[in-house]
Amino acid sequence: MTIGGNTRGKDAELVLVNGKIRTPAHPSGFVRAAAVSGGVIGRLGSDDDIRELIGPFTRVIDLRGRLAIPAFGDGHIHPVQGGLESLRCNLTEMRSRQDYLAAIAAYSETLPPGAWVLGGGWSMPAFPGGTPLAADLDAVTGGRPAFLPNRDHHSAWVNTMALAIADVTRDTPDPGDGRIERDHAGNPTGALHDGAMRLVADYVPPPTQAELIAGLLAAQRYLHSIGITSIQDACVGEAGEIGMPDAFAAYRRAAADRLLTCRVTGAQWWDRSRGLHQLDTLLARREEADGGGYFRATSVKLMLDGVCETFTAAMRAPYLDGHGHATAHAGSLFIEPDELAEIVGRLADLGFQMHFHAIGDRAVTAALDALATLPAPLRTAGRHHIAHLQFVDPADLGRFAPLGVTANFQPLWACKDEQNDQLTVPFVGKERADWQYRIGSLLRLGARVAFGSDWPVSSADPLQELHVAVNRTLSTRLGDPGSVETTIPLLPAEAISVQAAVDAFTRGVAYLNHEEDMAGTLKPGKVADVAVLDQDIFAVPASAIGNSSVVLTVASGQVVHGEQET
Repeated sequence: MTIGGNTRGKDAELVLVNGKIRTPAHPSGFVRAAAVSGGVIGRLGSDDDIRELIGPFTRVIDLRGRLAIPAFGDGHIHPVQGGLESLRCNLTEMRSRQDYLAAIAAYSETLPPGAWVLGGGWSMPAFPGGTPLAADLDAVTGGRPAFLPNRDHHSAWVNTMALAIADVTRDTPDPGDGRIERDHAGNPTGALHDGAMRLVADYVPPPTQAELIAGLLAAQRYLHSIGITSIQDACVGEAGEIGMPDAFAAYRRAAADRLLTCRVTGAQWWDRSRGLHQLDTLLARREEADGGGYFRATSVKLMLDGVCETFTAAMRAPYLDGHGHATAHAGSLFIEPDELAEIVGRLADLGFQMHFHAIGDRAVTAALDALATLPAPLRTAGRHHIAHLQFVDPADLGRFAPLGVTANFQPLWACKDEQNDQLTVPFVGKERADWQYRIGSLLRLGARVAFGSDWPVSSADPLQELHVAVNRTLSTRLGDPGSVETTIPLLPAEAISVQAAVDAFTRGVAYLNHEEDMAGTLKPGKVADVAVLDQDIFAVPASAIGNSSVVLTVASGQVVHGEQET
């Protein structure tokens, strides 16, 4: 069965043969071969059907029986920051305080005196109570100021020199959207949470344009190596609150220079200090972001709360004190409901998509309530989505589908791990712990689901994230064999099928980015974005999904990772 237009007499530019290519265009769900011209799929069928399109200049790749699926998207990621951190003091592959300090010491020695020590990626469980100390950094940074965000970019580890430069003392009040970690006397101890990060981040020298582009291209190489060809950057703008630089100009330059091979939808950062005065800036940037199809800035990122580990996620009921007793603190909404409703209405009228950060159940409710005020056509047109969704009140689960709101999960987090067990569950209690990452429930209720990684917060590898979505445990590539995180599932009733998980990374992200007509499935006329895997994740046991790797990535008909060919 040949699928596609009449391309006889026209040589294909790229041909994939001898594979197992997943496509909804064939009744069986699979074909063996595909022909690509002009960056799009021209024909699907048998090897014989496609070989007639091979000419003297056609690149032919033998898939050797391997599975080919649509390339992955990522609905919530910070690529430039991830790329920058990979080129700086990169702590993401380490787990212990000692390893962090050794790496920071070695990196600091490469810097001139007075230079800032930058990078990040440390993990909270490496430190008592999840909070590192300035004194530890002082001992290894050689008198240089240091600013090192953690993996989730909701906390920063700073040293005494950095605190002094920013004049952060015991008399410095906590900002309304953050907190300074202090000792019993009120003195800052070296950890800044959420909005408090800005107190020091404002003094950190911004990266140069060349550094930002280098970070972007490093990230792009990495993303292609794991099968990703389209993304939504969840923070394009100056975001000192979370220690991220503004990559807007770098994206425009890279697009203009034709360096982008990954399609990027930018979610412009909503600066909570500027309110509605920034609308003109957002509109101007949307107009300027003409990346020839590779960069758009059509979304706006609204950060509604922090994270549970620092008690900055907005919860309806108070946090517990670790012994099961309620405290007086339930976190705070970074944007109050009345203001949020006005913002949402104005952005929707201007045609922006809204991309919400919501961890706590109160923040999720606030986002849904604000979107419920919109006329149905504006909700449908916007493809608005809520990211993270760690805690969703059961009463809110049934609201996503009727409101047309996409649930944008980071599935790698939907497992038992040390950080969750030590720094979250004891402080929210059993009932709310059972509200975490309700992916299966939302799908069963008809909600649209898309997946993202939040890299560099956690691994961007979709296959590792798929493993967790299907098993609700980490794979042994990321977790220790026999550990709780690799053997005991988190809320196993929330596990989903392999097909649903793949759809969330392909169709789901394509829908989110208004690309479902061109991407998300492999069909004639759609862009030739393909990921080839070293094993068939639809055929292996679910427990083996995390052992899979991407061996070849094609983006718009160009091989961007892997070199297999006949």
